[in-house]
Formats: sequence, structure tokens, C-alpha cells
Amino acid sequence: MALPSLEDYFPDWKEREALAEAMIPLIGRLYRNNVVAYCYGRAMYNQSVTQLMKTHRYVRQIAQNELSEFESYPILEAMASLDLGPSHIDVGKLASKYMAESAEGEITPDEFVSRECAEVIGRHVPPVPEPQDVVLYGFGRIGRLLARLLIEKTGSGSQLRLRAIVVRKGSEDDLVKRASLLRRDSVHGSFQGTIRIDEDNECIIANGNVIQVIYAPNPAEIDYESYGITNAVIIDNTGAWRDEAGLGEHLKANGASKVVLTAPGKGSIKNIVSGVNSGLMEPEDQIIAAASCTTNAIVPVLKTINDEFEIVHGHMETVHSYTNDQNLIDNYHKKNRRGRGAPLNMVITETGASSAVVKLLPELEGKLTGNAIRVPTPNVSLAILNLTLGRTVTEKEMGEYLRGVSLHSDMQRQIDYTTSPDMVSSDLVGNRHACIVDGEATIVNDNRVVVYVWYDNEFGYACQVVRVVQKMAGISYPLIPQDVANLGF
Repeated sequence: MALPSLEDYFPDWKEREALAEAMIPLIGRLYRNNVVAYCYGRAMYNQSVTQLMKTHRYVRQIAQNELSEFESYPILEAMASLDLGPSHIDVGKLASKYMAESAEGEITPDEFVSRECAEVIGRHVPPVPEPQDVVLYGFGRIGRLLARLLIEKTGSGSQLRLRAIVVRKGSEDDLVKRASLLRRDSVHGSFQGTIRIDEDNECIIANGNVIQVIYAPNPAEIDYESYGITNAVIIDNTGAWRDEAGLGEHLKANGASKVVLTAPGKGSIKNIVSGVNSGLMEPEDQIIAAASCTTNAIVPVLKTINDEFEIVHGHMETVHSYTNDQNLIDNYHKKNRRGRGAPLNMVITETGASSAVVKLLPELEGKLTGNAIRVPTPNVSLAILNLTLGRTVTEKEMGEYLRGVSLHSDMQRQIDYTTSPDMVSSDLVGNRHACIVDGEATIVNDNRVVVYVWYDNEFGYACQVVRVVQKMAGISYPLIPQDVANLGF
């Protein structure tokens, strides 16, 4: 048998590379008109040539079809030729559908796309009646990632607009330091774009977005309207307040209308995991919590497994990266064990995620226990779900089910799926899903299953927070094809 040569693969690669390169201006033009392109739920905007090619490769592996740039480019080209209104369009799914349909009869890509996108051709209805002002209260790890996402998602400027961040002044060169922390990140890399500061007006200008830096000791005293900010959603990422009384202080400020907390809320505050219980949000809700990163990671998987197989009981163990809550070296801490040096130790600690799950999925009350281990890594965590199910299942059946959920369900933006045998935590930095099911690690024995669920506890969680904010702001896009749901980011 002849061995493959350079001529067998290289010409094909160069052709696909050229097509991916040609996609970028088409995707960019559509994006600026609020037409957002995806490939099986993975964003195609703001991607490099190789990133687009890797996305196609991922789809071929996980969706197990023949989709390549040769199939998706004609669909994208046809989309770009139409007068499309604001929408979320999954180019990959349209291309797969066209492949199946064109095999049975004659239909051109232009005819197919015109038919599939008929509802948004010439329909220039903005995703929200007025651009939604957003303020970040706090600018720590999650706050800066939220800033990156909001800047990236500016698009035509007609949806979420990051207008300000609120912090306490740390030094005379505070503005410079804040901008520098946004520009460079040891875990998530450099900011994709340009950042400069306007010291006279105390502003950071990022990719053309003017972000006012407001120095204030407490939320109630801020006059946002004096900065031209109105009806703002305040994203509190400080964790200083968790109840309605504390978070309600934000609503006393001129120009603030709603609050989203980037932590579990207490009392009567609704805890929302995007994709799971977003329907509980109502227009009159003024304060919403986006729950914790771990809750966002495990609830989507637990819900999908319980819906199909019924969870009788189980235990959740979280292997979590260390956080600012811990000490770098041994020192006093009000909680047990967390005072020991975080970069040097595995630390057993408690987690509220198991009780939070019950609030979101009351059908699992009394069925779950949970604990956590903090480990010496800076980001990306792992939840191990050891479950007893209501019926026998095979490893193949469980894998196929979770793979299908990641591709075709309402939670395709929450649940990702991987079959890589060499996957480790650092490979998942920057993943935009709430969680990633490790298909290769799943263990099944009769009615017992162990599912390993990775999650970027910083960036993936920040994406979930923004999805909650989008829902709260009433941002809505037509989805094409119809099984494309909850795309968001």
C-alpha cells in the first residue's frame, strides 16, 4: 500500500484555507449588520483563518458528517448576497441540510438560502428597541472578562453597550493599571484589539468603545445620568452584596434600572442558569443572580441526564482551580483549610453547588451530595458526577445522547462535548460553553454512570452571565434553522 504524500493532502488544505480566508470579510459584513454566523453553535465572527478551519474539523469529528469549507462557503456567500435583517444563522447546519437536500434534487445554494432565510430577508427589526447601557460594578477577574465579551459583542452598537465600570481608586495611576489589566491577562492572553486611555476624562477607549471609569465608595450615590448613562443594567461582580437589600442599593442610583449578580443570590432573588431556567425571568424582575460557575456547569448536564434516564441519587465532586478567596501562602482565613497556600496544596472545602442544584431542579431534592477540592491551577475546573440512574444504560448510549444534546438541543450553547483522549484542563481555557462533557472519560456500569464535566470557571461562566443580561434586556433574534437555540455567545 502506497504511503500518503504531500500531494495527497497539501493542495486540499490550501484550497480550504483560501475559502476560510474568503469567509472572514463576509462574516464581518454580516456581523456589523447584526447577522451573527455560527457553525454548529460555534461562533464564526472574530475568528482567524485557522480557527475557522478548526471549527469545521471539530464538526466533522463530533457531528460525524462531511462538512467542510467547500460546503459552508457557498452558503455563507449566498447569505452575504441577501438583504438579511438581524438574526442568528447556523451556517454549518444550513450547509448540512443543503448537502442532504441537493443530493435528492436540483437546488442551488442561492435558492436554498433564500428559502431558509425568507423570514429575515428585508426584516430590519433591531434585536432590542433601544441599545441597552451596561455598567460593570467591580473590575476583577470576571469583570474584566465581561468587559472583553461586551466589547467584542458591540456589533453595530444596537444591543448591549458597555458604558462604564465602577471601582474604588487604588492609586494615582489607577486608570493606567485598570487598562493594563484589561489589555493583558496571564490566563486568557492579550485583549483582541486596541486600548488607550483618556486621563482627562477618566475613560478607557477599547476598540472604539468609550468606557467611563467611575470612582465611587458605594452604589447608591452614583449619578449615572450625569455621564449620559440611562436605564442601565448594573452587573455587580464584586460579591460584596448577595441579598435583595444590599443589591437594591444599586437601584437608588440615577440611571440604574436593573441588577445582575455574578454569584449565587440569597433570599428571594432568582438564580438563573442560562439555557436551563431562563424562562423564569420576567420583565418586572429588577434583581437577578447568575448563580455560581459550578452551578452553571453541572445543572445543564444533570438536567439532560435526569430528563432521559432519571437520576435516583448521586454525588458531585468539584475539582476547582484556586481563587482570590484563598491565600497565596499560609495565613489566617475565616474558613477551614482555605488559609493554606493555594498554589501549593490540594484543599478540601465545601461547595454550595449541590444545594443550588436542588433550587434549580427541585425534582432532584434529597438525591445529591457534593463537595469540592481546590487545586493548584489558575483556571478551568472539573466536576465529577457519580450518578445512579433509574434504568440500565450503555456507555455508547450515554455518549451518543450527550453528544446529540451538545449539537442539537436547546442547550447547545451550554453543553460542549469532546472525544479527545489527550484533553487536559489548559486545552479548555476560553471555551464559551458552561461545560464540556469528556466523552472519553465516561464510565458506565449497569445503571451507574460517572460523567466528567470540564468548565472554564472564568470565561465560560462570564459567557453565561452575558446570556442572562441579554435575556434581561429583552434581546431577541430570529434563529435559523429553528433548532438553533440559545446561541448568545
